[in-house]
Amino acid sequence: MSDLKNNLEKAQRYLQRFKDKGVQNFVSGESRPALDGTTFESSSPVDMAPLADVALGKAADIDLAARSSREAFTEWSQVDATERKKILHRIADGIVDRAEEIAFTECLDTGQALRFMSKAALRGAENFRFFADKAAEARDGKSLFCPGQMNVTCRVPIGPVGIITPWNTPFMLSTWKIAPALAAGCTVVHKPAEFSPLTASLLVEIAHEAGLPPGVWNTINGLGEDAGKALTEHPDIKAIGFVGESRTGSMIMRQAADTLKRFHFELGGKNPVVVFADADLERAADAAVFMIYSLNGERCTSSSRLLVEASIYEEFTAAVAARAKRIKVGHPLDPDTVVGPLIHPEHFDKVMSYMDVARQEGATIAAGGGRPEGLTRGCYVEPTLFTNASNDMRISQEEIFGPVLTAIPFADEVEALKLANDVNYGLAGYLWTADVTRAMRFSQSMEAGMVWVNSENTRHLPAPFGGMKASGIGRDGGDWSFDFYMETRNIAFATTNHKVPKLGG
Repeated sequence: MSDLKNNLEKAQRYLQRFKDKGVQNFVSGESRPALDGTTFESSSPVDMAPLADVALGKAADIDLAARSSREAFTEWSQVDATERKKILHRIADGIVDRAEEIAFTECLDTGQALRFMSKAALRGAENFRFFADKAAEARDGKSLFCPGQMNVTCRVPIGPVGIITPWNTPFMLSTWKIAPALAAGCTVVHKPAEFSPLTASLLVEIAHEAGLPPGVWNTINGLGEDAGKALTEHPDIKAIGFVGESRTGSMIMRQAADTLKRFHFELGGKNPVVVFADADLERAADAAVFMIYSLNGERCTSSSRLLVEASIYEEFTAAVAARAKRIKVGHPLDPDTVVGPLIHPEHFDKVMSYMDVARQEGATIAAGGGRPEGLTRGCYVEPTLFTNASNDMRISQEEIFGPVLTAIPFADEVEALKLANDVNYGLAGYLWTADVTRAMRFSQSMEAGMVWVNSENTRHLPAPFGGMKASGIGRDGGDWSFDFYMETRNIAFATTNHKVPKLGG
């Protein structure tokens, strides 16, 4: 039996539960349908076959979940950190135990290749373990002394929080947001993306089985314009953590203005990878290819603009094009597949429209540019490289969010920096050079929240993750996550009998 056939049979067994029972909301420790009984259909981008009927939550469902989270917060926020740590570690254990089920489900729900999704569940478990171990220090602060006074700071959980996660790698990104919230002592209302809702139901189920008290974590499925809007507007929700498009982030801010919520936004990117002639060109080419074509190019930190020193531009882009043409596009459960189908026909049409935009703008399609031969069903796009491009083209300025790379030459370091910064986004940047002093000054001047020098995106969990400009607000990772999910309180103790002003005496 071929690996693909064997994987398909396993996947069908895992998916049968969704076909039989659908995907329910989860409130107060129980799975339940939407209050009005309505559902929507989730389908696979592999062949558009239906996967499950999903509860279509609306404002009333969000209200029920928010009230449940508010009631649970009183007790959960006071649970000893060592107990929260134990529960979060049990959640991680549950994720590891069901890692294959999670990976196979996510592959068919999102179109992401198994070679990447097989690790996504384990990364999710690592997120829970990392923040479980930090739970005991989450409330720690500083002591600040001045004459006659000692100030002591501490952090306290902010309250019930809303988490809105995207469709590209939904399981891992859900753990990245929810684990620190729980470790901090917050309760959660989670709204997964409607395009890929299946693994969110597995995750909250695992958490409940691990002993998380009812109401601490509620999940409501639904559409952004209804359930999402109700979550951002709800007065019981004190903060919103959102991963998605920049324009949606702006909409959330407007919707939540009246309730003065705190925001953490991880938004879009048009991230440059800057390659100087003195770089290790083989490694730089491998990294550039990996960062745009892995995960179907549907990642916020993808290196979607390739800025190459003019003297090596033709040589380097030819090497990238050759690699792109050799990438296997196919069924996500095939172990050899690198690029699977894009998430949804709407997104497929958007990505494909940029092929025409590139031609109209005068760019050259050096690799890809269409649907792969033989893959007539599903949302498949060839790994694509645009060359002979300039930074003012739409293909250079707009987030395509697919396996599409735009290559632009530069003359010198000054022009490279100008091109790198000349976009609305500022999430990530990648720099390849053997010149240490150039690396230091260039990386300091890039308008990006994160810069990797001579490396692809390699995450270190204690390090801050987030962007600037239209790419987001705030930082995840380590104590930066707790800064979002917690309020800082200062307590001032008088250490002398200082003179107290008298009024009216």
